[in-house]
Amino acid sequence: MKPTFTHTDLEGLIVIDSDLFQDDRGYFREIYHLNKFEELNVNFVQDNFSYSHKNVLRGLHYQLNNPQGKLVTVIEGEIFDVAVDIRQKSPTFGKWYGINLSSENRKQIYIPPGYAHGFCVLSKYAGVFYKCTDLYSPGDEYALLWSDPKIGINWPVRDPIVSNKDAAAYKLSNISSILLPEYTR
Repeated sequence: MKPTFTHTDLEGLIVIDSDLFQDDRGYFREIYHLNKFEELNVNFVQDNFSYSHKNVLRGLHYQLNNPQGKLVTVIEGEIFDVAVDIRQKSPTFGKWYGINLSSENRKQIYIPPGYAHGFCVLSKYAGVFYKCTDLYSPGDEYALLWSDPKIGINWPVRDPIVSNKDAAAYKLSNISSILLPEYTR
């Protein structure tokens, strides 16, 4: 069965609902199928997996010269996943979208290039799998401050656990030189 694609108010950002085939042995879930996901019109080149504990907040990350699209899937646990439009010429520049993703609700989100991405863990722990449209480039990684009041993300955790890099990230208003002027597929 083909997954359901729901377009959000932010260009290219798509929530995906897929089926779960379950019986007394357990379940089977199709995470990605080229023919069923052709609407995305992307080529994935790298798969990543992260494991985090409750209240860990990762992000808001992006690459400038090699922007990545990401298909995000929670394998175990629950997260609040966020994408922020960082395309300076976009009518939704600086706007964010957040959604709970979990192994229970089976929702996925496709975040196209041109967005910063982050998430916080709501369950005891979470395993997050994501497919990327470009390779990770360590010298090209940047971060927006997760708590930037100008963006105004309503994170559902108090006192999140963040890395030193994420705690020292720049606010949106201070980093116009390292944001995407625009991005087209």
